[in-house]
Amino acid sequence: MTSLRFRRVGRDALLVEVADARAAQVTYRLVRRLVAAGTLDLAPPGDLVPAARTVLLDHVADVRGWQRALSARASEIDHASREAGFDASEPTELRVITVRYDGPDLDLVAGQWGCSPQELVRRHTAARYRVAFCGFAPGFAYCTSEPRTPDVPRRDAPRTSVPAGSVGLADEFCGVYPRAMPGGWQLIGTTDAVLFDADRAAPALLTPGDRVRFEEAR
Repeated sequence: MTSLRFRRVGRDALLVEVADARAAQVTYRLVRRLVAAGTLDLAPPGDLVPAARTVLLDHVADVRGWQRALSARASEIDHASREAGFDASEPTELRVITVRYDGPDLDLVAGQWGCSPQELVRRHTAARYRVAFCGFAPGFAYCTSEPRTPDVPRRDAPRTSVPAGSVGLADEFCGVYPRAMPGGWQLIGTTDAVLFDADRAAPALLTPGDRVRFEEAR
């Protein structure tokens, strides 16, 4: 069974600690599903914030009630985390990001995956991705894949400047740098997609729960 740990944060927030990013994704989607179904006699959180191994339920009227509700579903979270399947019926956005697979680390990552660069591109574009959480910089989304692609170690020495639009891999995640900044991810390509624009109605292109598909530029 998934080991869920709960920490009360202040007077009206509950931090749920889980094993890994996939369990955090499942927990985040479960809370959203419970809220949408309205089957619990609990007011929805004022805010819901997923991270790598936690989910924060902020501004919660009944902290203990939400803790009991999630504890009762620990086995459901465990099963869904192990299956790591994406529920296609969930009404989430599908974002398609066009990539030029011209990154300086493409050959290196292909070697780590034990395949050719062409096969890496095929596997990367064939995988289904979902945004697990956002962080590091406005618009930076950490995406996990199904089927899970091999983990990629971060660079020993981060680059002092990574160009905006760089598509990178690190650990189990794939992400796109929203602007030029330092970074230690392995870079496999570039995109012209604008990941964050403060003047848009929705500044961030990718938000937690969104489905993402990477396609090769032609």
